[in-house]
Amino acid sequence: MIYLDANATEPVRPEAYEATRAAMALANPYAIHAMGRAARRVLEDARDAVARCLNAKPADVIFCSGATEANLLAMHALGEGQRILVGATEHDSVLGAVAGVGIIPVLRDGTVDLAGLEALLIAEPGALVCLMAANNETGVLHDIAAAAAVCARHGALLHVDAVQAVGRCKQDWLGMGAASVVVSGHKAGGPMGAGALVVSAGREIKADLRGGGQEMGRRGGTPALPAIAGMAAALGGAYDAVKIAMYRDEIEAFCAGVGAVAMGAGAARMANTMCLALPGVKAQMQVIALDMAGFAVSAGAACSSGKVVESHVLLAMGAGELAGQAIRVSLPWNVSADVVPAFCNAYEAMAERALHGRARCA
Repeated sequence: MIYLDANATEPVRPEAYEATRAAMALANPYAIHAMGRAARRVLEDARDAVARCLNAKPADVIFCSGATEANLLAMHALGEGQRILVGATEHDSVLGAVAGVGIIPVLRDGTVDLAGLEALLIAEPGALVCLMAANNETGVLHDIAAAAAVCARHGALLHVDAVQAVGRCKQDWLGMGAASVVVSGHKAGGPMGAGALVVSAGREIKADLRGGGQEMGRRGGTPALPAIAGMAAALGGAYDAVKIAMYRDEIEAFCAGVGAVAMGAGAARMANTMCLALPGVKAQMQVIALDMAGFAVSAGAACSSGKVVESHVLLAMGAGELAGQAIRVSLPWNVSADVVPAFCNAYEAMAERALHGRARCA
């Protein structure tokens, strides 16, 4: 199989694998004996590394089991007693985190509607605003600096889900004015099972999980040290965005020639992500056909049960029927040049069978 589903999880980086393996031999980092103290040094070194990546202070990094928990922690802690406004194209871990959220519209290219955000904040100043840095389905990048400026004018806090962007896009979201940022280890080439909530300097966070008072009382439970060490190592890995963007553009140009529509292509996007809609062909059929041809891609949206459904992201962008006819192709950090012609050939063959073969049968 040729793996082109990096936005679901990146292939593990060698340095992350080694850091994870080494940490598996360590003790509980909250034990007070020598072995525990050695493990604690690894934990705090990882905290330092995550803080450097996000231009934060180590004390403002809270380790969690993953981005879902980190998003929930941020929304519960920062949104307590406040209205919560959520982007229409957010990940389900944000859209479904709390009941009764307000929805921030997006433009047809998938970027946040800043005028719509301002109108919502005029009506409800002081809200918590939740926006992702980069969309997991289309790769579209929100203008976080502009959104932060709108929030600041109305006394609102901004929470940024940077899961897809961290390690791929070098941006200082906290420096732009975000109150908090969430990252995930396995989206950057680390193992599954670790994420982090990083808050602006000195901001207080009340724990959802109380446990034994770990993470300075902000998240109870023994930390998953191997996954955390692997995440920290992965975030420091090299990422050749220029090369990967060139491969993406070559694939998109070819696929357009056989009838595909690249969703969100008019906006600034992550280098690795394509959302390709093939009019008239269901996403599930495309995924299965490409899987049989040896390529791992995903539908525009896949819920936790693995069922292919219409993409709420593309529906919010006004895509209509194309919302159920799009696949996501996300290139991994270690993608090679020979993948481009191989995938293009497979996509053309799939499209030929799906479109022209159906017509011949009719």
